[in-house]
Amino acid sequence: MNRAFAEFPLDVDLPAKPATPTNQAARRSSKLVEGVKWAISFPAMLGMFLIGRVFYEGRGFVVDADVWWHIKVGQDILRTHHWPTTDPYSFTALGTPWIAYEWLGEIALALMYRVGGVVSLCVFLIGIGSIIILALYWLATVRSGNSKAGFISTLFLASLAFASFTLRPQMFGYLFLILTLLVMEKFRQGVSWPLWTLPFIFLAWVNTHGSFIIGIGVVALYLFAGLFSFEAGSVDAVGWTRKQRLQLETALLLCLAVLPITPYGAQLAVYPFDMAFSQPLNVANVNEWRPMPFELIGGKIFLGLVVIFFLVQMFYSFRWRLEEVLLVAGGTAMACLHVRFILLFVPFCAPVFAAMLARWVPPYMRYKDKYIANVVLMATVVVAMIHYFPSRAALDKKVAETYPVAALEYLNAHPIPGRMLDYYGFGGYLVFAGKPVFIDGRGDLYERSGVFGDYVHLNEFEPGSLGILRNYGIDACLLGTKQSLAAMLAVSPEWQRVYSDDTSVIFVRQPANQ
Repeated sequence: MNRAFAEFPLDVDLPAKPATPTNQAARRSSKLVEGVKWAISFPAMLGMFLIGRVFYEGRGFVVDADVWWHIKVGQDILRTHHWPTTDPYSFTALGTPWIAYEWLGEIALALMYRVGGVVSLCVFLIGIGSIIILALYWLATVRSGNSKAGFISTLFLASLAFASFTLRPQMFGYLFLILTLLVMEKFRQGVSWPLWTLPFIFLAWVNTHGSFIIGIGVVALYLFAGLFSFEAGSVDAVGWTRKQRLQLETALLLCLAVLPITPYGAQLAVYPFDMAFSQPLNVANVNEWRPMPFELIGGKIFLGLVVIFFLVQMFYSFRWRLEEVLLVAGGTAMACLHVRFILLFVPFCAPVFAAMLARWVPPYMRYKDKYIANVVLMATVVVAMIHYFPSRAALDKKVAETYPVAALEYLNAHPIPGRMLDYYGFGGYLVFAGKPVFIDGRGDLYERSGVFGDYVHLNEFEPGSLGILRNYGIDACLLGTKQSLAAMLAVSPEWQRVYSDDTSVIFVRQPANQ
């Protein structure tokens, strides 16, 4: 018999066997066997390697400065059952209108910290990162129909995203974006039931992170791209059937309908527009909002991938759907404008790169699978992750190298009366520790109150900087050791250094009569 037909049952009509207990047990057993085979298959083994890659990146435990105030907000919501409407954490903007626009993600972070402190946070970072990468792998595989191509595309493109894998609610937003793209890809392939999960995704998304507006844009783009049917060069606009269009329009309306279902009503739904149009200082001065740094290795990899994509397209003329072209072009342009939008470029482009690779990468053949070898390799990855997982002491040391842990111990033992200026990167940790702050990572709050502009003026040591300290009644400064302001205060007779270590330094204002 031909080998191809020997591997798969022929599609012929056979008399149905009576449903007996024995037959039902046999079917359940067969499904169990198939489930086990799927779990230890070659594509699953590739997924385990991706998890291992996430572990390798995540075990370094790079903690974003904002995670601390996010945890504090979550803790306070859990403790008080109240969602804040004014700032309770600073002395510069105390009482200014402010909402916890990422409250659901903040509660998740607070709960994780409650379980095991920095250890559970590290587990969470690796865990959510692994789920994101597996979802991206799934998306690339569904689009290309080739798990090997999906793996290669995900492995390379994820290298660009890892720098943004931090303990912040934006991780949930990234996952929701990939799930939305996956739902839309399945819908394009004729599978409609996942479409009705979108309203639930957006209900969680709007309460977790402002990137939900990108997801709404993706769904609307898919709807728009299917309103026409045409071919132009390598681009195909594939029109929706009437039934598909109605389904997609209904799903989009339901997604929009759930956006006001938040503790703050529709305020969370409009926050992304406030970020885009009302916070120029925040956008101009926070690193993640700056243009793509092409002089750095990450920027060079990004540019190289874009060039490779265009060269391959020129020589092989792949055909793409209209929405794919628009997503790739939009993701590329946005990543060039703001480096944080590399998180859009990666999921928009991974399915396209996988579809390209599928031209040369042979597909997975189930009959060739080596299940025992897969199990050995997967077990090796698991054992390595357990063995190399960092200890609590190592994680605490990592935190102490970045945040003023020892300086806070000094302040607790030697209280300094009056107001204290803090370094922007330390503000979140001070909020977490219960200290009133000058500024922290909530840029929207401090821009509206005018504090952000004063801090930028002070941090850049512009004329009149010391006057800002006097205007705010600052009696002490907790700064980064390498800050230029710290160097300035070190030579000022008005200030005395009372504490310093490799991370932070504390200055106290001298009495006027000295």
